[in-house]
Amino acid sequence: MDKFQAEQLSVREISAADHILMPDFLYHAIFVPPSAMRPPMEITYRPEIYVYINGYGKPGDTGAVAEYGGRAVGMAWARLVHAYGHLDEETPELAISVLPEYRGMGIGTKLMTKLFELLAVAGYKRISLSANKDNPAVRFYHRHGFETIYEKDDDYIMIKEIEADSRQ
Repeated sequence: MDKFQAEQLSVREISAADHILMPDFLYHAIFVPPSAMRPPMEITYRPEIYVYINGYGKPGDTGAVAEYGGRAVGMAWARLVHAYGHLDEETPELAISVLPEYRGMGIGTKLMTKLFELLAVAGYKRISLSANKDNPAVRFYHRHGFETIYEKDDDYIMIKEIEADSRQ
């Protein structure tokens, strides 16, 4: 990839046309420890993982897409699902993914900012997630206002309050 040029990055609300890309982004959202082999793509179709994208587009589903040079390079979405980070029926769960070759360029931050704005407009009060304790993204989540509220053996359950002043 040529030198990243931030001015060529745009972040927008997810559209129905983007749904076809979700399996690939979901796959890249799966944390794999550095010493482990990446699982096959088919892992995304396990029910406990596929729930993050299955039937996406229902009322309450909220998401953002980052595009660079006309290509989707990142996605962040939230939905009310019974998955790893489920809290209750009013708190959507986050999934975020930036393609590996585009990580570390601020794209995740821009996706989170847009998603938080969209969640505020939709009237959500908070968002949750589950993150493996060894996942370096835990620091990223903390920087974006997530707090650990519960620890499992290998995972943290984290929440972020959605700022009322973000609502438009």
